[in-house]
Amino acid sequence: MATDFPAGVPSPALILETAVAYRRAAALRTAIELDLFTALAEAPLDAPTLAARCGVAPRGIRILCDALVTLGFVRKEAALYSLTPEAAIFLNRASPACMADAFLFLSSPHIEGAFRELTAAVRRGGTAFEAANVLAPEHEFWLDFARAMAPMMAYPAESIAQLLGADRNESWRVLDVAAGHGMFGIAVARQNPNASITALDWPGVLAIARANAEAAGVAARFRALPGSAFDVDFGAGYDVILLTNFLHHFDPATNETLLRKVHAALAPGGRAAALEFVPDEDRTSPPFAALFSLNMLVHTPGGDAYTLAELERMFRNAGFGACEFHSLPPGPQSLVIAPK
Repeated sequence: MATDFPAGVPSPALILETAVAYRRAAALRTAIELDLFTALAEAPLDAPTLAARCGVAPRGIRILCDALVTLGFVRKEAALYSLTPEAAIFLNRASPACMADAFLFLSSPHIEGAFRELTAAVRRGGTAFEAANVLAPEHEFWLDFARAMAPMMAYPAESIAQLLGADRNESWRVLDVAAGHGMFGIAVARQNPNASITALDWPGVLAIARANAEAAGVAARFRALPGSAFDVDFGAGYDVILLTNFLHHFDPATNETLLRKVHAALAPGGRAAALEFVPDEDRTSPPFAALFSLNMLVHTPGGDAYTLAELERMFRNAGFGACEFHSLPPGPQSLVIAPK
């Protein structure tokens, strides 16, 4: 939101932009629901033609598209609208990297509803109402997560498998803790034909992971282990244990208890790999990782976005050796690999 305030004079622009930030999400959500980005993927269109494709009013689509131009998702030349490169890759449903369902999940009523209780969560120091607590057993939140987030996680999953050296084709037993959609274990299995995957999660979620394993052609090396990571017997002798998007849901003491269990389940020389949003030591940067702590405040009793030093301390206290740290651009997450 532009202002004409002289340089050096305080401006209310940031306050106003934040106050109406919901408009950005609403515009993008509507465009996804209308499949506007897929309609524009083949060729530029004018408003009347695009309106007919999407089954809406020409005035409505023109105003929406002009807003999307302002927001950086659509281009406009003369009267024709077309996609930006980012929209063509990540919002066109014909693209294998489409994040449309992930956006709908991240802006879903469950998540937005939890943030409406942020004031109560700040006062309490944790999630303010039980429906938002995603740690409740077999919470339906994780079914939606598994269905929506698989495409978004495909690229980091392949990157993690590469960093672990899956392409060396060693005989690996892999435990995927809180597997969700299963894409992280599946990526290891795809890159290493000698890897077998045990996926641990709630039964309904594991059905989604198994379907993804079947689609990837690795179902013969995929085993489901239903239940809670804190209660189920892992067994022993794993070469790799994946802890992707998991540790941030719990307080450090709870994580250390789990990591001791992980350590005991690893074979000598085995490794644990944790994917996390890792803020800098000042906890205010980079922005996405720093803001992620708010998600844990509204959704969990004690979770957080942990710094590298905090993660290293938890692994060390659980008996692990020196950690490796890898950023995973272009995404906002980082990988910690800890050897037994």
